Amino acid sequence: MSKLEVQDQFLDLSDYGRPFGKFLANQLKNTRFTPVHVTLLFGISGLIAMYSILQHQYFLAGFFIILKSGIDAADGELARLKKTPSYFGRYLDSVFDIVLNFVLLMTICYVSKTTIEMTLLAFIGIQMQGTLYNYYYVILRNKSIGGDGTSKVFDYKTPRALPGETQRSVDILFGIYFLFYGVFDKTIHFLDSNAYKVKTFPNWFMTLLSLYGLGFQLLIIALMLSLHLIEYIIPFFIVYTVFIFVLIGIRKTVFKL
Repeated sequence: MSKLEVQDQFLDLSDYGRPFGKFLANQLKNTRFTPVHVTLLFGISGLIAMYSILQHQYFLAGFFIILKSGIDAADGELARLKKTPSYFGRYLDSVFDIVLNFVLLMTICYVSKTTIEMTLLAFIGIQMQGTLYNYYYVILRNKSIGGDGTSKVFDYKTPRALPGETQRSVDILFGIYFLFYGVFDKTIHFLDSNAYKVKTFPNWFMTLLSLYGLGFQLLIIALMLSLHLIEYIIPFFIVYTVFIFVLIGIRKTVFKL
């Protein structure tokens, strides 16, 4: 099930885990496993990857990072198969992502010669990259007739709970989500506040943008770990952040309102 209409679908380089995610979701659709259980599972995979880094088992760490991306794709797929969309699951997924990203980078910092200051800068950069990708992608999803409604361009207030979830749980998760992501959302919106006025984004642009998707970021980390380039991971993502302004410049220059 695509989140976009056929004409809006593009080659998402960060979504390589989708086939495995669909396979796993199909195996679980007639079981008691819920999308939240799958979210917890990808969290466990991420923790195993970090433990492997501490043990200097970098290839194994890369494997579990890639596995985490595949499992991450399964919770949303399972929610759609079971027709149980939820804001709780949507926010829990995002909170897990940012926490795991932070701990993963700090683990790399601990094992390598990288400073904490540079690691924090890389973390901010990674979150800005992912936010830019999500910002344009959610705009496209909202303009697509077939897009789901659990993700919004401006996620600044608690949504009303969907059937099957409590308002209190949604309120709590949204509060945590906004605490972690609010500053990044506001920053990207400030840099390109008129993006939502564009009718659509060409497929080639979205494919280019997907280089900033979380899945592709994790793929880069996994490959660099496997090649024993751990010392270069933090500096790479600091430099990689510069292209945010290139992508925003393309959007403003080529896709005018």
